[in-house]
Amino acid sequence: MAPTLTIAWFPPTEYFALLAKYSSVYVEACENYQKQSWRNRCCIYAADGVQTLNFPVRHRDGRFNLPIREIEVDYSTPWVEKAERCIDTAYRSSAYFDYYRDELFAILDAHPQTLWELDMRVIRFFLAKIGLRTELVPTTSFAPEHVDIHPKRPNGLLHELGADRPYYQVFADRHGFIPGLSIMDLLFNEGPASIEYLL
Repeated sequence: MAPTLTIAWFPPTEYFALLAKYSSVYVEACENYQKQSWRNRCCIYAADGVQTLNFPVRHRDGRFNLPIREIEVDYSTPWVEKAERCIDTAYRSSAYFDYYRDELFAILDAHPQTLWELDMRVIRFFLAKIGLRTELVPTTSFAPEHVDIHPKRPNGLLHELGADRPYYQVFADRHGFIPGLSIMDLLFNEGPASIEYLL
């Protein structure tokens, strides 16, 4: 049976390792927004080690417990420019960054209104560039048994899925191999070979 995943912004590698195992997966479209999750944050490999990027969302009347599709992205601060600058600095010397940069940044620069729209566009971008044909099917009711890959809870998914081996990382000579980073780390460093890593 196909799993149900929550949305994520620049999801971690294990998210895509799971997507690679199925022809279709459900995406949780009926949950309430969860703070401090991958829904609006990611981890990249910068010169000093792991760097977390995130962005603000709007809330109504001080409430965040709104359906995930109704959560709006807050563009009142220049977080897009900051995120792009951090990604540029971290990955400009990686082998494949230049091939994907402009198209990826165009998604951020378009300022999608909702968290759902932004995250789904990012996930679909990486599916296409990696060469995965997994269909994303939004849920029509809340699925309490969804797979929630969470930054505060370690998981063994990479090991379980057989994708816990190292690949080339720009700053590995300084800090060693770091697993479970954003999928952009794998794509920018391995390019078309990313699909072989995930499968």
